[in-house]
Amino acid sequence: MFTRRSFTLMLAAAPLSACADAPATSSRPSLRQADPELVPRATAGWSAWVEGFKGRARSAGIRADVIEAAFRGQGFVPGVIARDRNQTEFRRSFEDYIAIVAPERKVQAGRAAFARHRSTLQAIESRYGVPAEIVAAIWGVESNFGTRRGDIPTISATSTLAFDGRRGAFFEKQLVAALRILQSGDVTPARMTGSWAGAMGHTQFIPTSYLQSAVDFTGDGRRDIWSDDPTDALASAAAYLRGAGWQAGASWAVEDANGNLTPDRGGPSFRTGPNFRVIKRYNNSDSYALGVGHLADRIAGGGPLRQAFGPDRYGLTIDQRQQLQRKLTAAGFDTDGDDGVIGPKSRAAIAAFQRSRGLAATGDPSVALLNML
Repeated sequence: MFTRRSFTLMLAAAPLSACADAPATSSRPSLRQADPELVPRATAGWSAWVEGFKGRARSAGIRADVIEAAFRGQGFVPGVIARDRNQTEFRRSFEDYIAIVAPERKVQAGRAAFARHRSTLQAIESRYGVPAEIVAAIWGVESNFGTRRGDIPTISATSTLAFDGRRGAFFEKQLVAALRILQSGDVTPARMTGSWAGAMGHTQFIPTSYLQSAVDFTGDGRRDIWSDDPTDALASAAAYLRGAGWQAGASWAVEDANGNLTPDRGGPSFRTGPNFRVIKRYNNSDSYALGVGHLADRIAGGGPLRQAFGPDRYGLTIDQRQQLQRKLTAAGFDTDGDDGVIGPKSRAAIAAFQRSRGLAATGDPSVALLNML
């Protein structure tokens, strides 16, 4: 059974670690190394808020010794607030989105990761009924197959956002959940790290989702989604999807030239199945579900999308955008990758090139600019 409908793709809803122009790699510096503003520091305001919170945590059933150990060495993280404030709700085309989440290099990395963990993924599929390639694709989208799990202390991140107050109730709930995880003994405060928003491990669970769905698939007595071994994290993602209503044997979507689901004018169309909605339970974004499903198909051996994309609003095809990025970089204006997505880094490179030629620094790509290069 498929659902025919149309929608608007929004990248902002999807927590991608590779939203910039450049490919995701494990050789890049950690978040804290790259930005000193992501290093926790115990400010007076945060410390006073924590003292008040401790009483609420004890009332929620968290032991005093767990609370004290959890907050030892933690602090306010200014870079977390900056990221929370600067979440621009910008739109990307579906072509750009697929170029970000499923470029050929990531497909190859995904197939290699799948091969390394084939027996584990197949065992997870056997237990939970979620296809191994779907679990692998979520792993790829969430943390680039474990290479970008985040290194910000979860207690610092969630307490910073709870103290800030913009979404205080939500993040205080996440903070209490994080303390429950510590109280269970699954992880230590030092190892409990993740993204600036408190998402943790290989499959980027927020603390409440961890409490709901994390499993000990290895049988070592701990639900360890932080370990270099991704087994518990992958099984936890499958358990989450099964709990969200995954239907074994049903489709997420199929590409269909006659379908009504056409994210880009002139681009591919899809018919969605019931599991498309289940993937959205992991992240409530149409673009996310399409990205996960397509990456899963590619990991399983499928080919690229069959229907071609037309030129973008600047009159450039993806091949031309990639050529533009390569030529800019070769000319000394580094775009930090050639994925064909004209994001902030490519725009900065274009603007720098334009200034060097005495042109208006619009940062916009064009056929004329490509010809000039």
